[in-house]
Amino acid sequence: MRPLDPVTSKRRAAYGLAFFVLFVALWSWATFGGHVSKTFLANPLTMVQEGVDLLTQHGFLFDIGMTIWRVVGGFALAAVIAVPLGVLMGAYKPVEAFLEPFVSFARYLPASAFIPLLILWAGIGELQKLLVIFIGSVFQVILMVAVTVGATRRDLVEAAYTLGAGDRGIIRRVLLPSSAPEIAEILRLVLGWAWTYVIVAELIGSSSGIGHMITDSQALLNTGQIIFGIIVIGLIGLISDFLFKAFNAWLFPWKLA
Repeated sequence: MRPLDPVTSKRRAAYGLAFFVLFVALWSWATFGGHVSKTFLANPLTMVQEGVDLLTQHGFLFDIGMTIWRVVGGFALAAVIAVPLGVLMGAYKPVEAFLEPFVSFARYLPASAFIPLLILWAGIGELQKLLVIFIGSVFQVILMVAVTVGATRRDLVEAAYTLGAGDRGIIRRVLLPSSAPEIAEILRLVLGWAWTYVIVAELIGSSSGIGHMITDSQALLNTGQIIFGIIVIGLIGLISDFLFKAFNAWLFPWKLA
């Protein structure tokens, strides 16, 4: 290995797989070897058995579907509002000066802190959970998009003005095309954060979802089900990340150059 030397895609996949193999091996050694009590950590086989029971006997597929719906709904709502605001902040400095102090302040507020208020305002239904994800995502996206749009090369803007473009044309034909690949990457990254917010939302006042299952399993000291739920979250997040990355590569092929 040498600093910054690239690796082939096959070697990258092999390295990633090797880590998971090592992780499961250490987990098996700790549990099957009796080094950790099964009360605190189930072994891999027990986890798989508990996962099969969840899927076949306890309707866990419905819980998975509800969690995915909440993530997609809350994140889409945040993106629809955050991307235009971020573009406006990046393009127009007075808008940035007006909004940035509040956005910078709000993005440090933990979404979980709003749960008691959201329960009072929206009850314990789906709206409350969507709003938790919305609050956790929207301010991050606004600020990151604003920074990306504001970093557009100034020479491209000046060239467009020289060719007769107006202010709207600058946004539509220069700022947006230049920033679009980075904006798509921002959305991909923040989507990963949204998964952490949905589990927090489902831990309180929920009758369905992966977080609800984890809470019920905690009451029963069923660590196998808890670990299975955590792994399912990771797998769904990983799949969604790969799909998002592939879609971005297809939509903006020049970014790979």
